[in-house]
Amino acid sequence: MTTELVHLDVERGVATITLDSPNNRNALSAQLRTELLAHLETAYADDAVRVVMLTHTGTVFCAGMDLKEARSGKLAGDEFPRILELLWNSPKPVVARLAGPARAGGLGLVAACDIAVAADTVTFAFTEVRIGVVPAVISATVLPRLSSRAANELFLTGETFDAARAVTIGLLNSAVAADGLDSEVQRFTDMLALGAPGALAATKTMLRRTIPPAIGDDLSAMAQLSAQHFGSAEGLEGMAAFLEKRKPSWVPGA
Repeated sequence: MTTELVHLDVERGVATITLDSPNNRNALSAQLRTELLAHLETAYADDAVRVVMLTHTGTVFCAGMDLKEARSGKLAGDEFPRILELLWNSPKPVVARLAGPARAGGLGLVAACDIAVAADTVTFAFTEVRIGVVPAVISATVLPRLSSRAANELFLTGETFDAARAVTIGLLNSAVAADGLDSEVQRFTDMLALGAPGALAATKTMLRRTIPPAIGDDLSAMAQLSAQHFGSAEGLEGMAAFLEKRKPSWVPGA
């Protein structure tokens, strides 16, 4: 029987997806990619899930592509781009929790999540050029996060950098002491659970939009979006809850 390499657990509205292939440092093997893709699709389809958390077992978050498979001719196929697209376009907020290092493709996962939190001992590196390959696929999620200078430096040199720098350049939201990692992640998931599901999904779409060169066009489109949600069932419920000094219906325990 094949051992599952990615697990999905749902509790109190949080879907925790855990990479559990510590023997190869949670490398992106074909099996791991297939299971991660399936669990993401399951979590997104579950109305009980409000927030998705991506985490790991072992000492490494993700070492990137499985090089043993790649050397044997088993290339990544389309699963990995699909995983990054699903994370990026998720209608539900996605939080990455890193207790260990991320390299290469693992950084693509981190960048694709909405919020990323790591222990302050975690390190990162875009190691592709040092083994003769190009960080092409992950650039789709990483480049929107980083300043141009940081991207040029780190993609071209492959240098290892720490969690403090990762925060500074926009790869992480927060770096905390290892013993405070779980409480910091919970702080974010608790805050995200206060948002209305439809409003969160629409806000994510808004954040990902391509802004037109004419600000008037963008303001017109955003005014329509705002009016749509002020008049929605969620908007009316949220305003009523505020005025009545109670929690809105979508908040757990309301």
